[in-house]
Amino acid sequence: MAISNDMISGHRKLHFVLLPWLTTSHMIPMIDIGRMLAERGVTVTIVTTPANAVALKPTIARIADSGLPIKFVPLPFRSVEAGLPDGCEIADNLPAFDMLPNLYNAAKLLRQPLELLLREQSTPLPPSCILSGMCYPWVTEVARDLGIPCFIFHGFGSFAIYCMHNLYSYKPHEGAASATEPFEIPGLPFQFEITRQHLPIFFQSMPKFMEMCKEVREGELEMDGVIINSFDDLEPQYAEQLAGATGQKILTIGPVSMCHRESSDMADRGRELSVDATRCLQWLDSMKPQSVIYVSFGSVGSFSPAQLMELGHGLLAANRAFIWVVNGVQRFPSEVQRWLQENFEEGGADSRCLLIRGWAPQVLILSHPAVGGFMTHCGWNSTLESASAGVPMATWPLFAEQFLNEKLIVDVIGIGVAVGAKTAVQPFAPDDKASVKRETIADAVERLMDGGEEGEERRRRAKELKEKAREAVEMGGSSFNNITLLMEFAKQPNN
Repeated sequence: MAISNDMISGHRKLHFVLLPWLTTSHMIPMIDIGRMLAERGVTVTIVTTPANAVALKPTIARIADSGLPIKFVPLPFRSVEAGLPDGCEIADNLPAFDMLPNLYNAAKLLRQPLELLLREQSTPLPPSCILSGMCYPWVTEVARDLGIPCFIFHGFGSFAIYCMHNLYSYKPHEGAASATEPFEIPGLPFQFEITRQHLPIFFQSMPKFMEMCKEVREGELEMDGVIINSFDDLEPQYAEQLAGATGQKILTIGPVSMCHRESSDMADRGRELSVDATRCLQWLDSMKPQSVIYVSFGSVGSFSPAQLMELGHGLLAANRAFIWVVNGVQRFPSEVQRWLQENFEEGGADSRCLLIRGWAPQVLILSHPAVGGFMTHCGWNSTLESASAGVPMATWPLFAEQFLNEKLIVDVIGIGVAVGAKTAVQPFAPDDKASVKRETIADAVERLMDGGEEGEERRRRAKELKEKAREAVEMGGSSFNNITLLMEFAKQPNN
């Protein structure tokens, strides 16, 4: 159903300001949220930084051509002043993981230029609401000074956020003797044991991160509500339980990637592609339905050379066609790069593989009928995009909240099989070992792509969720209605 002109005109006096956190995985869904609001008649300003504006050039150009009332405003980013390399304006490009606090401190310096921007925009259309990324705890003070509401976007799903809320509330991780000792997360309708090493950094008790984590948590609690890229049928009850536990407004408005309805929109989502989208589609068109497994570990997921090669051998041993996305190839030794070229590049030893070095049109690939499975790091964007496409997953979490997401995928909603990763991998500093062996990888692929009873049940559930995702974002669906609630909340004076 199309959105009527009357519905759009009713929101033309609204102006939402979006401040995504400085990672690609957070920027992309925030931009999608901006599109969804703009399609409803809301004026949207997306705040970014100079280097990120350049990286997002294809997306910005596509939105400009669309005519939607969205503008991107780059604010100066003082990276050197915070101890970062000049031009380092995103977590994806940090030289080391322990420099994340430097990025966080540099982000604090955005406050003054943001305040100037918002006050300059007091005419003709003042800001109505701020949607903030997860590491800007000072934004609530800016919003209060302007007399407007402020919502946080974590980039996580309802289940993961609810688990983390219970960890903050009950602190079971603090009683664990070591980072590898299992403990139970309380407050869930089932038993869920996890270790501290499998949790986000907020629960790792790492001295260099503690001040940052404390400030971020305090900022979260000051927000008027939480915007979640999810839909109610994917994570039943968890958004509702989170609202009851926190007293905040919890609005699930996803899958936000479904604002892209055309192949060209899907291909231009995010960074500049490392592969021609038409070539991807032609390769997939040559494959049988549900015969291809897509393999990708996100924008910052990385492996040691030994683990990368073990993964490649495992995929070959599985004897299935696959698309394999490898990021940061330039960081690998020359012999590894040569091995990739000889075995996986076009014209190499194996024609069953399409190797993509860098950024891939993920939503476009997952939506193709030839794709029957997704080996993923369980990042929330990837998880949701796979579920929205009706594609089951082989789960291989690395860090952050990804081990929580694996529990949801495999045990709660039953659309995945666990590869068997037991060790968390720190971003930008992977272990030099191959902890997951090729035989284990090949076995996980076989279980995922198997046509037996268990495999068919996973596919049935995944296809059902695909339909539920479509219904959620259509007019009258739960996510559509929650966007309406968000806009109505922004209209109310003195929130």
